[in-house]
Amino acid sequence: MKAMKEESTEIKQIHDDKDLICSLCKRCDNIPEKYGEKITLQQHNLTVHYFCLLMSSGICQRGEEDEDVHGFLVNDIKKEIRRSSRLRCMNCKKVGASVGCSIKSCRQMVHMPCGLEQEFIFQFTDLFPSFCKKHAPSQSCVSSPSLPLSCSVCLEPIEPVLSYNVLKCPACHGSWFHRNCVQHYAHSAAMFFFKCTLCNNKDQFQQEMLRMGIYIPERDAAWELEENAYEDLLQVYQHCDAVKCRSHKGRKYSSQSGYFEIVRCKLCGSRGTHRKCSNLKLYESDWICADCKAAVEGKKSMPLPNHVESPLAIRQERKRLFKNISDIHSSLISKRQCVPATSPEVLMDLAHQISQQQSTEVLVEDDDGVMEAALRVLRQSDFNPYCTLSVKFSKDKHSNNIRNQRRFLRCLVSKLQMSEIFEGPDGSKNLALNSKALRDDLYFEVGSLLTLSLVHGGPPVGFFSPALYHSLFNYPTNYRPTLQDLGDTAFAHKIRQIAEAKSMKELRQAMQSASQYLEAAGCWRRISKLSEKDMLVEDVLNFYLIIRLQLPLQRFREGLRTLGMFEQVQMCTEAFHSVFCGPVERLTAESVMELFTVRFSEEKEQQEKENTTVHFWKKYLHECETGRCAASLEDLLTFATATDLVPSIGFHPTPSISFFSSPDPSCAFPQSHCDASHLFLPILPSYELFKKHLDYTVCQFSIMQDI
Repeated sequence: MKAMKEESTEIKQIHDDKDLICSLCKRCDNIPEKYGEKITLQQHNLTVHYFCLLMSSGICQRGEEDEDVHGFLVNDIKKEIRRSSRLRCMNCKKVGASVGCSIKSCRQMVHMPCGLEQEFIFQFTDLFPSFCKKHAPSQSCVSSPSLPLSCSVCLEPIEPVLSYNVLKCPACHGSWFHRNCVQHYAHSAAMFFFKCTLCNNKDQFQQEMLRMGIYIPERDAAWELEENAYEDLLQVYQHCDAVKCRSHKGRKYSSQSGYFEIVRCKLCGSRGTHRKCSNLKLYESDWICADCKAAVEGKKSMPLPNHVESPLAIRQERKRLFKNISDIHSSLISKRQCVPATSPEVLMDLAHQISQQQSTEVLVEDDDGVMEAALRVLRQSDFNPYCTLSVKFSKDKHSNNIRNQRRFLRCLVSKLQMSEIFEGPDGSKNLALNSKALRDDLYFEVGSLLTLSLVHGGPPVGFFSPALYHSLFNYPTNYRPTLQDLGDTAFAHKIRQIAEAKSMKELRQAMQSASQYLEAAGCWRRISKLSEKDMLVEDVLNFYLIIRLQLPLQRFREGLRTLGMFEQVQMCTEAFHSVFCGPVERLTAESVMELFTVRFSEEKEQQEKENTTVHFWKKYLHECETGRCAASLEDLLTFATATDLVPSIGFHPTPSISFFSSPDPSCAFPQSHCDASHLFLPILPSYELFKKHLDYTVCQFSIMQDI
């Protein structure tokens, strides 16, 4: 049996020479990812491509790995050259064809490079078989992808028709590749890093690519082997790039501290300035260079082309710019830090991209008009996802932006769950197939709105089904759709009848009842054993929940890429599972107590009174949890922070409690500062009075919010 040897292995007496001709294929090309390493044995006057040896039909590897050419003995190579000299290539019509189709009845012979031109498939595994175009393995298209699609490596348009030159991922069915692109990718990433660029599946993806003739080197990635590849990372940028440098010692001078210490751009790290040269204060270390500032805030520096006139063209151009700026920031984030371990840390890092100097105004009629207002803003040609949100409710007399924003995001997530692109029970939604939503690109927009909500401090999504989360992020990797994912629908009822059939008669009746669904899914077939029903149900579930939804899933993923969210979730899929799938954790007395930090006074006598108030506070929370108070824990949290759910990103700043005394305890009522998530509790003589005042204040606040 032949065995592949790593290309970079050093062998004595072997040298590369780009001008020498391969003794087997008669070509001088030196393209390692296409023909393998070109090796010359000078003392034997012999040059061969490694792949020409591997694929030759009349030679086997009889030596040790370090003998001659990776175990191919010189005498055996010469015999193969003599054997092939009598065989004519079907492509170039010249003699020397050493590669034949592995199907015994097939007589097609080619040179290895000619085989590539004739769409031969060479499998770099097991016995290294070769297959002509007629007998080559192929992939099956289980769904009908709609245009436009792009290659997942080069991002150029790709015709979604499986062929020799077009391949797809067998795991997610949503990632398509040009053959040349995926081969270049495999040669660079190699076995340890070669995986689907969309779903990150590795084992199944590699097996399929080997089957379809993609060569995967058994080594580390090319970028890991390059000498001094990461040398630049050990160097710190030390240069003042200000327009006018005020340092008398030059632009490269940096003091240990003070005005002439060089501060680097906090986004890219590849630009710097002296504090003095950019008018920074001594304690300031956060500075953004002009290039990064233009990317973050400078939407005006990238105006729409003059030729874009129609609303549709403007919208398409806006989405193109929107995607470009998202890609810029996604790459900046991944370069400047490792992936945090928790979802709040990831979201907080993404939120650092939001500019506090620029804002997008969101005008909302009332809670029912939240989704319409959000879509209206998102569809504006000049919408910039890196601006903060300034939310105003037309019927609301309050002008508190934090309160309005949290109310807006809370309502938005609720409305998105009920939108037409989702179906299934509350708290476990799947994507629905809606042609109008596809035409309006609503899947992209909802994905983008969910991202904006999470990054701007909205509540957890909490309504994705496990099947939907798996389809988007391939987590858990071994997850299989179940009947519970279908919810309570007529279709689900018919599939359950098939799954619960206890005899062949019941199974046939159930299949006949669901025949229209089975035919539409391509799953209508003859069943001879009762045990085959499980595979039938699994195929139907895969079609209904995954395969038929490939285009909606693709557009939804693109929406989630806003601000770089999708890429970050892919790297922390376990941490984000509870954010998207829920159920949303209910408030408890203990969880509310942990949210708030208590600020005590410095005076010891005052601290004793405050400790008593803290005891009242804890007792009140426990009574709220058990329903013995007029207010609920959710009402109390809303009063203090303007939201009844803990945001996925967490509270910033952390909710806190301080105390105040009043000469007249009967007039001492709790107060709140929502912008700072701060609660002021009165120091009162008894728990009964404390409870009475807190109940009254929180309930009055809730009533005012509903007006």
